[in-house]
Amino acid sequence: MKRFTRSVATVSLLCSSLSLLAEDWPQWRGPHFNGSSQEKNFPAQISPEKNLVWALPLAGPSASSPIVSGDRIFLSGSDKDNQSLLALCIERTTGKVLWEHKISEGFKRDDRSNLASPSPVTDGKTVCFFYGNGELAAFDITGKPLWKRNIEQEYGEFAFQWTFSASPLLFDGRLFLQVLQRDQPVHNRGKEGGESYILCLAPETGKTLWKQVRPTEAQAESREAFSTPIPVEIGGKPQIVVVGGDMLSGFEPSSGNEIWRWGTWNPTRIGHWRLVPSPVAGAGVILACAPKKSPVYAVKPGAGSLDEKALAWASSERAVSSDVPTPAFAQGDFFVLSDVSKALSRVSPDGSIKWTTETPGRVKYEASPLFADDKIYTVNFNGDVVVFNAADGKIMSEAAFGTPEDKQVRAMIVASQGNLFLRTDTRLLCIGKPVK
Repeated sequence: MKRFTRSVATVSLLCSSLSLLAEDWPQWRGPHFNGSSQEKNFPAQISPEKNLVWALPLAGPSASSPIVSGDRIFLSGSDKDNQSLLALCIERTTGKVLWEHKISEGFKRDDRSNLASPSPVTDGKTVCFFYGNGELAAFDITGKPLWKRNIEQEYGEFAFQWTFSASPLLFDGRLFLQVLQRDQPVHNRGKEGGESYILCLAPETGKTLWKQVRPTEAQAESREAFSTPIPVEIGGKPQIVVVGGDMLSGFEPSSGNEIWRWGTWNPTRIGHWRLVPSPVAGAGVILACAPKKSPVYAVKPGAGSLDEKALAWASSERAVSSDVPTPAFAQGDFFVLSDVSKALSRVSPDGSIKWTTETPGRVKYEASPLFADDKIYTVNFNGDVVVFNAADGKIMSEAAFGTPEDKQVRAMIVASQGNLFLRTDTRLLCIGKPVK
């Protein structure tokens, strides 16, 4: 049974009552929906020679992160040679593939990503896979197909400059999908007058429970978002928070009714500010990371259309900005990884910066950071893992886990059952305590 883990103020993340000894990682942002784990005893000094438990070669690249439930890992995948999309289940302890399903033909629509970028979700019984071509499929954990739908075919082709990659959310017995897109065709995809919307389904059957249109005044590419919705408790009640289309908004989970909205970081309606980072909540505020080296905004949610009084603070230091990675929240603070300023910062809920550390090297860090065991784990495009001390920001270790073929690693490292799991362009890696 789910319970609320409350922070100092009225806004907190919703999470299950989980053991501190071992946690599943059931969806992209983890068991607490904020990129953090409560597990302990993860290594600070890591290297492929000492800490690589197993490595599973993959048929193709993807930005989707591994999802862990008990002794099973679920992974959205691609087959580059056969130009197809896959759903995989892997034994957590050995790296053995337990089952694999081909979902559809297709591989990519642009040169920066592919159709297997959204991460799957599971409640330990049902696992749902979503893809950039609208394919949505559910299985039980043994691999038995339960249902399958194509959201593009049902509600219209997605209208995005790049490839759709928002991950689904599974919360309180409901499956949530967001499609925040253009209202006109782009690259001959989409349709004139196309709507942005939130979709809620029953995970066991795939039946639509509600569809909520999300209007916005954003223009052109600024209507597009690759973020993932998160659940937040506001005033003692759960809400589904969505960011994109130049604004942040909250919805009632059972009906889809919009409760509030705040905007905007884009008052002049610049048309090329697509949004990638997901919202993250903690200690009374919700962060929205505006794109293209813009500030991070901390918003106090409420009711109706919120004005400037709802803005708790906006970052002024260039280091506290993120165009792609989603911040983590842990120990009462936010950890903001800036791919544009090449820095990691620990930021208090009031906006003050506790420390900032430059990320080493010249290679980009677009994967979202993981907080686990008083450490921050990050990975760059080449598969180089850097571990930071969460207390002071000092670098604890650096190690190259990628291969020469790994050029665009974007999946975040996840922590579960005593191990770290990293998905590169070519492999799925299990990283653990020193291997004898």
